[in-house]
Amino acid sequence: MTSVATLRAPEPSDFRRPVPRRFLMCRPDHFDVRYAINPWMDAATPVDRALALAQWEVLRSAFERHGHLVEVIAGEPGLPDMVFAANGGLVIGDRALSARFANAERAAEGPAYHRWLAGRGRHRLAAAAEINEGEGDFAPAPGRILAGTGFRSSPAAHREVERFFEMPVVSLELVDPKFYHLDTALMVLGDTIAYYPPAFSPASAELLAALYPDAIMATAQDAHVLGLNGICDGYHVFLSDRVTTLGDQLRARGYHPVGLDLSELLKAGGGVKCCTLEMHR
Repeated sequence: MTSVATLRAPEPSDFRRPVPRRFLMCRPDHFDVRYAINPWMDAATPVDRALALAQWEVLRSAFERHGHLVEVIAGEPGLPDMVFAANGGLVIGDRALSARFANAERAAEGPAYHRWLAGRGRHRLAAAAEINEGEGDFAPAPGRILAGTGFRSSPAAHREVERFFEMPVVSLELVDPKFYHLDTALMVLGDTIAYYPPAFSPASAELLAALYPDAIMATAQDAHVLGLNGICDGYHVFLSDRVTTLGDQLRARGYHPVGLDLSELLKAGGGVKCCTLEMHR
């Protein structure tokens, strides 16, 4: 298989064009693994924070180099997972809903992201009343929002999001603890998706197959390096540099994979998407 790191970029086509995006990120100044709230985390495994910072900076630079605007929220002491900005809320158009976390260890992150959003004054802003881990479990797609439940965000949060954003929400049940958020098992690629079917209940996998008959099915090998925890701008797909088959699958569809090493952040179960909250148009 061809590694994404060795793939040469084709020219964008009329079919695949990058669209500038606006992202919010949080520097991992306080990143650590002090507790275990998902199967990726082992508090006994040392974390190299300097390396985590360097890898994060490469990710931010990659976004900016490809024409995307990145804003940065300051991390707060005592919140080692605040680097995973995607979990901080959901922003679509002029509306924003800040997160309410399932685990006590991350509870203070919701108000921190709420304060940042309130300080910008750009959005009709509310704080989630239900357990809602932001873009970790909510993936805006054309005509709908795909939403995960089973480990973190509650089914009631799906209905809350549907009411607040006035968009249909498709509920999907996650069944494998390694894929504790939707963004670990599914990536939106414009009008289609890439996903790992075994991460979902049989009914949810069948629903995805019906909604997206042309979807890319990720291999177990690529799913288990969080290869689906990526971001597509319409042409470039920013994702783990550890994927193999998924890089070839994306290239065959006319996308250009941009492989990135976030191995230190992976120790907490995070990847490219986890580090990035998109301000959707």
